[in-house]
Amino acid sequence: MTADIAGAKAALAHLDIEQSPAGIKAASRDFFWYSPVLKEHMDHLEADFVVRPRTEAEVIEILKVCYAHDVPVTTRGAGTGNYGQAMPMRGGCVMHLRHMTAVKEIAPGRVVVEPGCLLKDLDAATIAHSGQELRMVSSTWATATIGGFIAGGSGGVGSVTWGALRDLGNIIRLRVVTMEAEPRILEFKGEELARVSHAYGTNGIITELEMPLAPAYDWTDIFVAFDDFGAAMSFADDIANEDGILLKIASVYEAPIAHDYFQRVKPHVTEGTHLVGLMVAPQNMDGFLTFLGRRPAARMIYRSDDHDWPKGPGKVFEYGWNHTTLRALKVDPSITYLQVRYAFPDHKELVEKIRAKFSPEILQHLEVMRSGGKAAFAGLTLVKYTTEERLNEIIALHEEAGALIFNPHRYTLEEGGRQMTDDTQLAFKREADPKGLLNPGKMIGWDNPDFDYAGMYHYPDMTKPA
Repeated sequence: MTADIAGAKAALAHLDIEQSPAGIKAASRDFFWYSPVLKEHMDHLEADFVVRPRTEAEVIEILKVCYAHDVPVTTRGAGTGNYGQAMPMRGGCVMHLRHMTAVKEIAPGRVVVEPGCLLKDLDAATIAHSGQELRMVSSTWATATIGGFIAGGSGGVGSVTWGALRDLGNIIRLRVVTMEAEPRILEFKGEELARVSHAYGTNGIITELEMPLAPAYDWTDIFVAFDDFGAAMSFADDIANEDGILLKIASVYEAPIAHDYFQRVKPHVTEGTHLVGLMVAPQNMDGFLTFLGRRPAARMIYRSDDHDWPKGPGKVFEYGWNHTTLRALKVDPSITYLQVRYAFPDHKELVEKIRAKFSPEILQHLEVMRSGGKAAFAGLTLVKYTTEERLNEIIALHEEAGALIFNPHRYTLEEGGRQMTDDTQLAFKREADPKGLLNPGKMIGWDNPDFDYAGMYHYPDMTKPA
């Protein structure tokens, strides 16, 4: 197929189309640069044009026109993802959903919203309406969209209580538009959600979401310091298993992360301080203080509702998840990261095994995440990057030790996950995107079913200009 870019742009000229080269370049990029590997391979990628629909009807029109003109379509929200999910591998059209922000309905325990709504704006609307908030959000809460979080995320702030996005009940309903000669509108619930959640927009465009809500609280932000990493890790694990204490986040930072990379925390810690960051529901603070008092190794150095720091650190969740990596990158551009899963019941032992092998080349940053009703660890490990070969060796050694890697240095669905085709998502792509025009290059099972994962997949059309 040869894309008729000029014909598609002419047919869509009455819509909100970005005209400036700088604007097109900005809308063609996400946070892929977190990975030095992806930065090398993807930095040149750019759309031919950007269009910003205001309604579902305009989404349908864009998909219909681009289908007729064989133009690839990559959808994006705020572009805060860091696997290259929103990078246009074959140019074409970037569909920017920034205008589709309506909060359509708020009811007890649920909200219906368009995909372009920022997480912070959605929380503001639900809190103002009925004192409710999203169960789970990205650490990029202030800038990320709800549609991008569902299409590209897997967990986040709130996962210590609610688990992963893929867990039953954490998404109620998705409304999706297909890319065919006559696009269809489909609605998915239950088992069918797996077709399009965390699919990078490769097999349908999400135009409406129904998400569960939980009571909103004026969460108490807390930092607890330790001299021993094992004690810090056990503290976070144990508090997450206290059923009567409600948490929004529980993060563990190996020394010297807090001292070297958390600028507002640095005056209150030493290079040897291991840190735990928490958000505790205010009604559970008495319980938390009792828990704290039973652990003499723990020192609470910050409490948002009662502190004497000259300059507060801000929200604790903005130190967690991948905000940790961002803060480190601002200080040391050679830092990158890995996403690691340490599964219950051997999660603490496995972390210590990995730490003994690699520290200080890599530093442990752990997020407590509930899985199957049990607290375990998601690692967003900070890595001192040297070469791609050494990075691949570190990954292989993690896997040999029994730690599952979700590789953030790969841009495809399969390589960033379990290195196997998701047959449910592939089957739906064949149905919903028969020409393979939706976010091409991100689903290996569509392009090359025989790929053996022996090395990085290189999408044939992802070529640098001569």
